[in-house]
Amino acid sequence: MRCIFFLWLTILTFVTFGQTTRHDLHFDSLAKRWDEAMPLGNAMVGALVWQKDNRLRFSLDRADLWDLRPMKGLHRKEFSYKWVQQKVQEKDYKVVQQYFDAPYDMEPAPTKIPAGALEFNVADWGRIELAHLSLRNALCEVKWSNGSSLETFVHATEPVGWFRFTKVPVNFQPLLVAPAFQGEVKISGDPVGGDDLSRLGYKNGEILNEGQSITYKQEGWGGFTYEVKVRWKKDGNNITGVWSISSQYPGKKITTTASVITSRSMLKGYKADYLSHLNWWKNFWAASSIKVPDSSIEKQWYLEQYKFGSASRKGAPPISLQAVWTADNGRIPPWKGDYHHDLNTQLSYWPSYSGNHLEDAMAFLDHLDENKANYKRFTKLYFETDGLAVPGVTTLDGTEMGGWIQYSLSPTASAWLAHHYYLQWRYSMDKTFLKTRAYPWIKDVALFLENITVRDENGFRQLPISSSPEINNNSINAWFDQNTNYDLALMKFTFKAATEIALELGLKNEAERWKKTGSEFNEFAVTKNQELMFAPTMEYNQSHRHFSHALAIHPLGLIRWEDGNRSHEIIKNTIGLLDKIGPDAWCGYSYTWLANMKARAKDGEGAAKDLEIFIKAFCSINSFHLNGDQTKSGYSKFVYRPFTLEGNFAFASGLQEMLLQSYAGFIEIMPAIPAMWNDVEFNSLRAEGAFLVSGKKKSGAIDEVKIVAEKGGNTVLKLPFSNFSVASKKGVEIKKAGDFLKLICKPGGVLILKKR
Repeated sequence: MRCIFFLWLTILTFVTFGQTTRHDLHFDSLAKRWDEAMPLGNAMVGALVWQKDNRLRFSLDRADLWDLRPMKGLHRKEFSYKWVQQKVQEKDYKVVQQYFDAPYDMEPAPTKIPAGALEFNVADWGRIELAHLSLRNALCEVKWSNGSSLETFVHATEPVGWFRFTKVPVNFQPLLVAPAFQGEVKISGDPVGGDDLSRLGYKNGEILNEGQSITYKQEGWGGFTYEVKVRWKKDGNNITGVWSISSQYPGKKITTTASVITSRSMLKGYKADYLSHLNWWKNFWAASSIKVPDSSIEKQWYLEQYKFGSASRKGAPPISLQAVWTADNGRIPPWKGDYHHDLNTQLSYWPSYSGNHLEDAMAFLDHLDENKANYKRFTKLYFETDGLAVPGVTTLDGTEMGGWIQYSLSPTASAWLAHHYYLQWRYSMDKTFLKTRAYPWIKDVALFLENITVRDENGFRQLPISSSPEINNNSINAWFDQNTNYDLALMKFTFKAATEIALELGLKNEAERWKKTGSEFNEFAVTKNQELMFAPTMEYNQSHRHFSHALAIHPLGLIRWEDGNRSHEIIKNTIGLLDKIGPDAWCGYSYTWLANMKARAKDGEGAAKDLEIFIKAFCSINSFHLNGDQTKSGYSKFVYRPFTLEGNFAFASGLQEMLLQSYAGFIEIMPAIPAMWNDVEFNSLRAEGAFLVSGKKKSGAIDEVKIVAEKGGNTVLKLPFSNFSVASKKGVEIKKAGDFLKLICKPGGVLILKKR
C-alpha cells in the first residue's frame, strides 16, 4: 500500500499545475482598437470583442472568406523561372518587377476579407468594472457599473458564437454592421497597411432585420457569397443570442447556411453548447502544461497556447497571417491576410509538435495536401518540370499571388513545408501517415529539386539562381548565382529526410538515389570566423528580420550543438554576429526565432532575454504580435503595428526548446534554463519518437522525470542527474550507457525517475 501511495503521489506532482486565472487577460476597460481586442475563435470562425465609440463591438470573421480573383497581369507568357533567369543574367530586372512584383502591391485582390460586425449600444451603462478573458474557458466577460453584464464565447467546435447579456434595457438588441465594401477609395497600393475594402468593388449586401434575428448576405467576386446570421431571444431584462457565418463558392460543395446553423444552436441552447465547448477546452489544456519562475514568460506561453487552440483545428483552414482575426478597420488586412510560406506559416506551427497538439497541427498538412494538384500545376507552369514546388505566397486554394518573386515563387518553399511533414512523422510515429502522406510529399519535392538543379564546374548541384528571404529585398541583388545557405539547407534537408524515410519504408533503391543526390551539394558557406553567411559571396553584414541564412541551425538541425566543437563554433559565432550587428531591422518574430536558436545553443539566459523583449516591445495588450517595436526603445527601427501571428507561436516554441529537446537523437531535459530559474516544471511535452515527457526542477536541481512511450520503441535519455532511483517502471527496459539511458519501451510504457 505504501508503494502504491508513493506512486500516486509522484504522478500527482506532474499534474497539479497548469493554466490558471493568473494567465488570463484582465482589464478595467475594453480596448478601443481592433488589434487590442479580446480574441475568441475556433479556427473556422472568430470574433474580436472591443469598444468602438460608445458601442460594444464584435468583429466577426470566418477563415475561408476570400476574394479569389486571379492576380491581375501575373500569368502572362513570361511567367517562367527560365525567363527570370535570363533577365537576371541580362541585368534587366525592372521588367520582372513590373510583371510579377508590382501587381501584389497595386491590386487589391486576391485577399482575405472580413465578415462584418455586431454592435450593441452600451453608451448609458456607465464605466466598465471588469473586462476578462478566461483562457481556461475561452470565455469573455464584461461587467458595467450599472449592473449589466456580458458573457460571450465562440464554440470550440461549431461555427457559432454565443452572447448572453443580463440586466439590459427593454429596447436593447444587436446591430449588424457590414464591412465598408462601398465608399470613397482613399488608400490603395499599401500591402502592409492594407487598401480600402471599397477597392474590391462589391455591391452593398442585403441586411434584413426580422424582429429577433438579422440576416446579412454579401456577394463577392466570381459568384462567391457569404451569410452572417444572428438570432436572439429575450427573457425579462436578459438577452441570449447566437451568430454564425457561412460561405458558398460556385462549383464547390454547398455548406450549411448560417441561418440553419443558428436555428439549430438556439434549439440546443446556451447552456448545452457551453458545456460541450468547455469539454473541448478541458481536453486541450490537459495536453501539456508548464511552470516557470518568470511570470510574464509563463503567462505569454499560455496566451500563445490559447491562440493556437483558437486558430488551428483539423477540419478548418490553417493559420494564415491573422487567422480568424482579420483586421476590422475598413481595410484589407496586412499583406492581404494570405499564406506566406517563406516564414510565417512555418513559424506558426513550430509549437504544435513538442507542445503535444499534433491533431490540431494536421490542419496545416491537410491544407497542403488538398491543394497539391494546384501546386503541381504551378510547378509545371512556372518551373516547367515535374515534382512539387509550392508558391511562397498563396491564396486559400494554394494559387500563387506574386510579390517579391525571389521568395513568393521560391523553388524551395515546398522543402521547408516538407520539414513539417517530417516533424509530424517524428513526433507521432504514425506509419500510415509516413507512407501515404509524408513520403509522397517529400519524394515529390526531392524529384523537383533533382530536376531543377544543375552542376557547377566542380560537379556540385546548384540552383540556376538562388535567394535568401528577404535579403536585399526585391532588387536584382537578391538573386545569387551560387546556392544561398537558405536554399542549400532546405535542399540538403530534403534529400536527407527522403533517404531516412525511404529506408524506414524498406525502399532501398530509392534511399540510395536520394542519398547520392544529397551528397552532390557543397558545404555551407561560412566566414573565416566560422559564421554562417547569406551566400558564398555575401557575409551577414546587415541587420535583417529573417534569419534565413541560419536555417541549418534551427529549425532544420543540420548543424547541431551535439555534434562537437566545430558545430559549437559555427552556432555560437553565427548567433553572436546577429547580436553584434543588432536588431535595427528585426521584427518581433526575429526575437522569438532567435530564442529558439539560443535554446539550441544551450543559452538559457539569452533565450529568456529575447522572449522577454518580445513580450515587452512587440505585443499588443491582448498579446497579439505587432511586428514593430511599440516602445520605440531601439529594439527595432520598425515601429509600425501590422498584426501577424507567427511571432506569437515562435515564442511558445522557444520556451518549449528551453524545456525539452529531442531533435539530436536523444531526449534532453531542460537543456537551456537560466541559472536563476530554480523551480521549473513541465507536463506532457512531446519528444520525437512519440514519447510524452514531464520534468521537475526543484531548488536548483532537476528532481524528477517521467516518460510515457505512446507508441513504444526505443529512445535515449540524457540523464539530468548523476544518481537516481526508479520510482516506477512499467513496460520499459533500461540500459545505462555513461551519461545516457537507453530505453526499450512497449506501447504505453511508463518510466519515472527521481534524483537520489
